[in-house]
Amino acid sequence: MTQARPSGEPTRAGASSEPARPRGMRASRADRSSQAVYVISVAAELAGVHPQTLRIYERRGLLDPARTGGGSRLYSEDDIAYLRRIQDLTNAGVNLEGVRRILALVEENATLLEALERTREEARKAIESTHRQYRRDLVPVQRTALPTKWRPNRG
Repeated sequence: MTQARPSGEPTRAGASSEPARPRGMRASRADRSSQAVYVISVAAELAGVHPQTLRIYERRGLLDPARTGGGSRLYSEDDIAYLRRIQDLTNAGVNLEGVRRILALVEENATLLEALERTREEARKAIESTHRQYRRDLVPVQRTALPTKWRPNRG
């Protein structure tokens, strides 16, 4: 299941879309925030909830933690931030279905904003290209004195 991250980008909870780094290289802060490293008890403590609450959130489709080969749940810093966001909404009186819908709308909104920004950039480039074309197509004209209207000599 795809979840919206606090940064707005959609990504599978607990999964890192980054390529594996060669051994010995340090992970950047962004890489570390998406690496699933916390077991359920630690994640629950960091998020300020009971481990059973995390299981409920997973059953309801709010979370999709990474799994080890043995099936244990692993949570990342992004997951913890996402859990805090869920907690903020539930503490404000929103039920879990409402939280799910709100977070889905936030994810959809982020996707639409990205598409809008891409469209704006494409439009800007098209306008610049058109203006460049105009500059190539325009031919400079030298201004000369315009002839005056001819009047026959009536004299």
